[in-house]
Amino acid sequence: MQQLTIRGLDLDVEKEIRKIAKLRGKSINQVIKEAVHKEFKTKDEKPAASLRNLAGGWTRKEAADFESAIKSCEQTDEEMWK
Repeated sequence: MQQLTIRGLDLDVEKEIRKIAKLRGKSINQVIKEAVHKEFKTKDEKPAASLRNLAGGWTRKEAADFESAIKSCEQTDEEMWK
């Protein structure tokens, strides 16, 4: 695979890319690749890939954080059910 170098990005764009990468637990390279692929996707794209673009997805860290956040909601208060 060829390598590209991007020069002259606006500072605000660079900050946003870095912010997205950090929030999603992904590399800067991966965030940029996803943006480029989204812009230039082909009609031959597999259905699962287009569904993933529509529905979105979580990183492993985001999924773990969500599971941790809802843990208390999975507990049953036995006194409420008497």
